[in-house]
Amino acid sequence: MDESQLLQIRRFNRAVTQRVGALEVDYLRRGRPLAEARLLFEIGDDGVDVRTLRSKLKLDSGYLSRLLQSLTTQGLIAVAKGAGDGRRRRVSLTRKGNAERAAYDRLSDQLAASMLAPLDASERGRLLTAMGEVERLIRAALVDVAAEAPDGADARRCLDAYFRELEARFENGFDAAADDSARVEDMTPPSGLFVIARLDGEAVGCGGFKRVDKATGEIKRVWTAPSARGMGVARRVLRTLEASALEAGLKTLRLDTNRALTEAHALYRSEGYREVARFSDNPYADHWFEKRL
Repeated sequence: MDESQLLQIRRFNRAVTQRVGALEVDYLRRGRPLAEARLLFEIGDDGVDVRTLRSKLKLDSGYLSRLLQSLTTQGLIAVAKGAGDGRRRRVSLTRKGNAERAAYDRLSDQLAASMLAPLDASERGRLLTAMGEVERLIRAALVDVAAEAPDGADARRCLDAYFRELEARFENGFDAAADDSARVEDMTPPSGLFVIARLDGEAVGCGGFKRVDKATGEIKRVWTAPSARGMGVARRVLRTLEASALEAGLKTLRLDTNRALTEAHALYRSEGYREVARFSDNPYADHWFEKRL
């Protein structure tokens, strides 16, 4: 990144924070700063664990505690011990808090309308399209990919969702129980690796590789949750696996895939994989790819 790029981002941040009133102590004229108003929105109708709030909003524990104490004093929220775990706390809106959140929703709609009103139809479309792209890219930058156990709870949830999708998309279905091409032990160091992609603490993708021989590995189970598609999650997973495979001394990575997964074919080709002759007896595979690291 050069200095001009950094300056443009800083200029954008200043313009947005000023326009939405983020700097005001009295956000939307409701008597409290934006941080407290945002918590009312995040708590929502069903309430939320304090730990989840802290993780999602990336807030310091002490600062979050002060915000929650202020909202409690105002009679807007109630904090109680979590069911089944006294160490966890759960926060919910009171009746007054729900009414206050509804007031913020109305005022937020008015603020949004004030941004669009001066613009003609074409300009509004351009602004909304640009906002959508900015939001997508900012969220993509928040995706974190790290190695985790392939038999952990989140790993199982990702893999189960992946298998259900294969069953729905493959012409002849998919039987996960009969597919032993990537067992837990295959994707556990030193035999291989499994990674999970997380966004706001939620598992939104996964992938792994297994060692075939001293110099070769095979990519397996690359998947992205529908809610996170279009943000480059699978690409991040793939590149993380490649870097780890190279560090482990592998020289070549290969993979096989079904003809129905056309988006996967495009990803692999764009990342430098070339189609090669069949190298496995996977009954679900129609295409085989390879890449020298």
